[in-house]
Amino acid sequence: MANRLYPTVMTTPPPTDNTGSFSFPADTALPGWLQSLPAAWRPYAMLARLDRPVGIWLLFLPCLIGLTFQRISGGLYFTDLGWAALFLLGAAVMRGAGCTWNDITDRDFDAKVARTAKRPIPSGAVTVKQAYVFLGVQLALGFAVWLALPGDAKITALLALPLVAVYPFAKRVTWWPQAWLGLTFNWGVLVGAATAGVITGPVYLLYFGLVLWTVAYDTIYALQDREDDALIGVRSTARLFGKRAVLISFCFHVGAAALIAMAAMANGAGRIGALTALVFLLHGLWQAMTLQSRGEGAALAMFKSNVQAGALVAAGFLIAAMIPERAAKAILPEPAAAPAARSESMSLPFGLEIRRRDPPKSDVRMVREIRAAMELRGLDPDAAETYSER
Repeated sequence: MANRLYPTVMTTPPPTDNTGSFSFPADTALPGWLQSLPAAWRPYAMLARLDRPVGIWLLFLPCLIGLTFQRISGGLYFTDLGWAALFLLGAAVMRGAGCTWNDITDRDFDAKVARTAKRPIPSGAVTVKQAYVFLGVQLALGFAVWLALPGDAKITALLALPLVAVYPFAKRVTWWPQAWLGLTFNWGVLVGAATAGVITGPVYLLYFGLVLWTVAYDTIYALQDREDDALIGVRSTARLFGKRAVLISFCFHVGAAALIAMAAMANGAGRIGALTALVFLLHGLWQAMTLQSRGEGAALAMFKSNVQAGALVAAGFLIAAMIPERAAKAILPEPAAAPAARSESMSLPFGLEIRRRDPPKSDVRMVREIRAAMELRGLDPDAAETYSER
């Protein structure tokens, strides 16, 4: 397999400036839509990966998950529809900007890999200078979306920029670029939570759970390029895990489901949260079983199916926010709480203190009443009575 691919991998296709005759890669998801665009626009649409909307959904869903997760305790608001639309627009723009930046930095690698050699920059359809200008336009649109976010969400979103900038270089220095992608792609959980209120401890549990999920699905995606990556020296978890890549990716699915369940429980999602995590895990199991039976040829389809997995989590938290968990009823009635005891004393300035006088006991009061009655009848209550006198 490697010998057959070697000439294709190591041959750099000649650049061409004729965008009108630009050919589409075989793995484009929307060739008909691309064909309908003006010829000059097509390379830029491909540069932003608009013909492959899976990445947009995988960037948008964490934002929606974070928003609905924080609404579990207080319920949904009509304004959440506006936030969701804003997140979708921001995901489309910033995912395009990230892909453009990735293609600028990886242009030499992409030219040596069969699957990516026809991308706009290595094919010559877009120059590096034009790509930088296009990147600036997308960042300007992203800035407009950023201005509409609440204050805390603005700060949170800005903190993601270093992660985005460094990601293209991660595959050159570490075997875990998928983990870095997970930290970057799921930052929207924190942005969505900050939009709804504050970022709490359960939100961080949810964030790291989705990071594990990204390691799982991007390892599956990287199975397509394992041989090419080995030839050009690009590192990935798919290469690191070797023949056990499918099994280990499912282990990351298990870890992700566990953290999602813990976060849901800590945030009061109850049975709906537990069911959400279970359905998410079953989806991961289905992916692993499909890859085991059909081989790595099904890697792209399984990668795309993770849009459904993320949508399941978002839908579960949405339902939990719409249907609050009922408090469990006790079998036996709870004992009534005892009233708080009154203070026996009160401190005053200069070391003085006022003490409350205890009320007389019931038996002492009865003795006093008997003595008073005897005195009214002329009897001496202190006189001793002997048996002989009776």
